Amino acid sequence: MIKPLLIEIGVEELPAIPFLKELPNIENLWLSILEKNALGCEFEFYYTPRRLVLWHTEFPIAQNAREEEFFGAPLSVALKEGKPTAAALGFAKKCGVDFSDITTTMKDDKEVLYYKKMLQGAESKTLIPEMIAEFIKGLNFGKSMRWGFLEESFIRPIRWFGCMLGDEHVPFSLFGVESTTFSYPHRSVSYEPFAYMFAGDYFERLANRGVILYPNKRRELILEQFKAIEVQEDVHIEIDEDLLAEVVAITESPKALIGSFEERFLRLPPEVIITSMKENQRYFPVFKNGLLSNHFIVVSNAISDDYNLIVKGNEKVLRARLSDALFFLDNDLKNGLSFEGLKDVVYLDGLGSIFDKEFREKNIAVYLAKKYMPQLHRENGSFEPLKIEALMNRAVLLSKCDLLSEMVYEFTELQGLMGYYYAKAMNEEAIVCEAIKEQYLPKSEESELPSSLFSAIVALSYKLDTLMALFSIDKIPTGTKDPYALRRAVNGVIKIVLEKKINFDIKNDLLALSTHYKVFDLSSLETFFLERMYQFFDVNPSIIKAVINSGERDIVILSDKINALSTIVASAGFKEMFSTFKRVANIIKSLEITDTLSVDESLFETTFEKELFAAFTKVTQVSYGSFEENLDALFALKPYIDGFFDNVMVNTEDLHVRANRQNLIVSIYAAFKSIADIKEISI
Repeated sequence: MIKPLLIEIGVEELPAIPFLKELPNIENLWLSILEKNALGCEFEFYYTPRRLVLWHTEFPIAQNAREEEFFGAPLSVALKEGKPTAAALGFAKKCGVDFSDITTTMKDDKEVLYYKKMLQGAESKTLIPEMIAEFIKGLNFGKSMRWGFLEESFIRPIRWFGCMLGDEHVPFSLFGVESTTFSYPHRSVSYEPFAYMFAGDYFERLANRGVILYPNKRRELILEQFKAIEVQEDVHIEIDEDLLAEVVAITESPKALIGSFEERFLRLPPEVIITSMKENQRYFPVFKNGLLSNHFIVVSNAISDDYNLIVKGNEKVLRARLSDALFFLDNDLKNGLSFEGLKDVVYLDGLGSIFDKEFREKNIAVYLAKKYMPQLHRENGSFEPLKIEALMNRAVLLSKCDLLSEMVYEFTELQGLMGYYYAKAMNEEAIVCEAIKEQYLPKSEESELPSSLFSAIVALSYKLDTLMALFSIDKIPTGTKDPYALRRAVNGVIKIVLEKKINFDIKNDLLALSTHYKVFDLSSLETFFLERMYQFFDVNPSIIKAVINSGERDIVILSDKINALSTIVASAGFKEMFSTFKRVANIIKSLEITDTLSVDESLFETTFEKELFAAFTKVTQVSYGSFEENLDALFALKPYIDGFFDNVMVNTEDLHVRANRQNLIVSIYAAFKSIADIKEISI
């Protein structure tokens, strides 16, 4: 038999961000508790800032009866001289029966004690209180708090519980709170509780009292209100999905309102205004004709006949924020950008100051600028190479100066961006300003990349110094811990290098740059880079291993080889074709590959040797436009290799002929290995 089940956990206002981080796990947690208690069924989870609700339209009122099996000791241990041993009697006691009721069965080829009994399912209402307690304790919001005289803790104080199975109240007490058949309306409606008579009755009564329980409905309502404002005001509202999720989580009856601020604040960089709106007040920025306007959208949680006071109150708060920001801006512009103060800002123990970091980055940037100067000069043809190098120095040395600004002190997420605006105000070259702004890119998996090679080199210098500096003081990530985001730094290097098609050699370039750091094991950093390749490319891992084993360390060439080999391995018929080349790989396992392999045609005794050598020689004399073409040509040797293996004995008694045949096979393998080590491929 089934009945609807409603569970409501009433709390003081939940903080949006920690709640939203845990949100993806909440339904899975409750589902696991249902299954653990043999009460699995479908349910819905709803939330507002003041309540967590679990709703089951068809909930079993009791567990199903089920069989439970018990296996005991082997019969040879359970009986001695026909009498039960202590182990046998203990097994019977565990099963709750006399030993005479115990039977035997075969398990793992042994006859063992056995008992099977039917277990009657418990009534759901006796299990629900403990299930709710387990659910609450299983939620992980990061931080929790205690209140009153309780030992238990939760993200916010729990103020009420509601639990109805059909029209029957399920009584229990948790966190010093007794469950009831009462809930609370929207605070703008009343502070007094209201009663509901049965599970389904709750929803209608809650809705009639100002609470929109369903988060999807609140989201849709907010977007509808946004659309209406856009049409009425002829503006565009920028929708940040993370911010929208926050607003949905902190409202029970959302109302979108448009407010304004003085136009004089538009002198601030748009990012400052938008950041202040979003981070401090959860406002949405408003644009008109493609430009940020002096308006904002606030989503109120109040129910009112007159929202003017709410708008005015929010305008007053934002005005104070923007006034502070304008004060910071003017002060920063007076002071300008100077790296001298960075000498007093510690970077990390053992790595000196931020200025020291900038200086190391400058050395890296100069090295890369010289290496990629032809491309840089094509991109910035109006500057001579020496001028480009000087601008690179300037960009790096100014890159961290905004860390000393009042604006970045207030809004740390604007570092780099404020440096861009301040550099522009100082009439620095445009490419210098842009490089300062883009030095931290990419910031995330979906982040944009630096827009130019000049900016890319500045961004690479920042990441490469971070990696080499931290490895030099043994701050290497272990397991899942990566406090300095070094894995993200490597991903950033790989993305930039591939995007700009610049040849960066993980081994040789890092070796050349390592002279500016305390001596450390460079191979560990090389390995760290190579490990990230497995995460970066969504292909068969053995393909990546095969390419890495070729000895290649240039990131662009590694990528080209991986993509080429992956395409061929994924092609139809490759598995059948590959068996031939596995034989090649198996034969060379005990042979040495050297640069002086020689094949003497005069020692060939069969046409199969001659044909294979001729076909292979032809393949090696062609200049290929891509690794894929080269691999196709090598794999096309299959019929010649098959003919060789089927008709030629490699390990013949004549040592000279044997060595010659081995050299032929090893030469073919070596040609493959220049692209990828075929013995590592598994399909």
